[in-house]
Amino acid sequence: MATDRAKMATQFMKVLPFSSALGMELVSIDGTAAEISMPYDPAIVGDPDTGIVHGGAVSALLDTVCGIAVFLQPDSDVPTATIDLRIDYMRPAEPGKTIHARAEVYHTTRSVAFLRAQAWTDDRNRLVATGTGAFTFSKTSASDSTS
Repeated sequence: MATDRAKMATQFMKVLPFSSALGMELVSIDGTAAEISMPYDPAIVGDPDTGIVHGGAVSALLDTVCGIAVFLQPDSDVPTATIDLRIDYMRPAEPGKTIHARAEVYHTTRSVAFLRAQAWTDDRNRLVATGTGAFTFSKTSASDSTS
């Protein structure tokens, strides 16, 4: 991980009270992508009979990882906000397991970044959820680009 970018991403997560409350941690940053994790916590269980994490916590995880991926773009000059985020839930996250999420910016304009995201527990091939989103983006240069 690039040290300065990792520090910026970690600070970004610390100023978001819900990401701190959910125990989210930066795992890696890689060019146009970011990965974070969220540990299992009984406080975020949506179904006490099964121990399955509430979908809102998964949504917050995907929203946060997308925001970090946009925030880390080399030509971004301000923090971001969610314009639109669509989430498809594939299966419940396994009780007791950390949930991982990765988001990648695949296109930017002067004012919008477009992303794809995934969440999983142990196996990246058994997804908990996927997401696509649009986030505010302020580009330092005036030209559009595809990432």
